[in-house]
Amino acid sequence: MTGVSEPVRLLLVDDDPLVRAGLSSMLSGAPELELVGAASDGQQAVDAVRDLRPDVVLMDIGMPVLDGVAATAAIRRRAGAPEVVMLTTFGSDQALVRALRAGASGYLLKDAAPAEIVAAVVKAASGESVLSPQSTRQLMDHVGAVDQDNRRTTALAALAQLTERERDVVLAVAQGRSNAEAAAALEVGVATVKTHLTNSLAKLQLTNRVQLALMAHDAGLV
Repeated sequence: MTGVSEPVRLLLVDDDPLVRAGLSSMLSGAPELELVGAASDGQQAVDAVRDLRPDVVLMDIGMPVLDGVAATAAIRRRAGAPEVVMLTTFGSDQALVRALRAGASGYLLKDAAPAEIVAAVVKAASGESVLSPQSTRQLMDHVGAVDQDNRRTTALAALAQLTERERDVVLAVAQGRSNAEAAAALEVGVATVKTHLTNSLAKLQLTNRVQLALMAHDAGLV
């Protein structure tokens, strides 16, 4: 995560040279960002993360050599991993959900306005989700009930490891509340919410708030 005054180091990954050129042109002038590199497939992205140490990766889904889902999983397994935000045209919702489960912070449409992309990248760099609860529900509904019973059983068993207060915090996150909003709703301090989040992520072996929200959806809590 970058400091307040530091630009967010961004790696752009897309197999379409026109998309890469267009996004690079749009984003290179944003003072909040530092475009440190670009890659044309998932394997190049994994290698670039190792070499360039970006804060955030904008990741296409469908690419040769290694697709965006596999690349996201590989990147997020690294110590000190950058945040990953998926680039999508909404043509592959199944793949998008798999990427979110692998640790992506959210997604952006490829035709999003430059200001929206910049804001999302900065938000991801601060550890926040780039995915609203409404978007999560729409994705899950669209993908359908594949292995729904198994996922529900697995999610409920995993969440049973948490204390009652930790489950309350996870539910608040799944409802799209910020740390401050969750603290106000639960009548605790923001530091307490952060502690419960950290403990919950460790117990569930997850890496971010989106994965917590997906697990809560799987369990039928949201």
